[in-house]
Amino acid sequence: MAARRYTEEHEWITVDGDVGTVGISDYAQEQLGDIVYIELPEAGRKLAQGDEAAVIESVKAASELYAPVDGEVVEVNRRLADEPGLVNADATGDGWFVKLRITDASQLDGLMDDAGYQEFVSNLE
Repeated sequence: MAARRYTEEHEWITVDGDVGTVGISDYAQEQLGDIVYIELPEAGRKLAQGDEAAVIESVKAASELYAPVDGEVVEVNRRLADEPGLVNADATGDGWFVKLRITDASQLDGLMDDAGYQEFVSNLE
């Protein structure tokens, strides 16, 4: 699996071939608190970088998951419908949201690597 890349909106993406798995960072799930509901997109939906891809509701707030790159939804994590708390338990593993067939891989170059993201988050606190 390729290195994880991050957006300033706290999404992450890992890429395998032309498919990226997308979720939210540990920092984001900590800020949201207990996640109680997730609305996922339908497979086949085309997203542009920055488009709202999913809705996340927690006990504290409602938030969105944005597409980190252009792509088409090829799979969603159906477990989140019944177990939204998976995101709190394992945000960068079993708590992934969608898999996208990436249509513009060059957009990955504009995302932060682990070190860049950690520095970004440390400046928020």
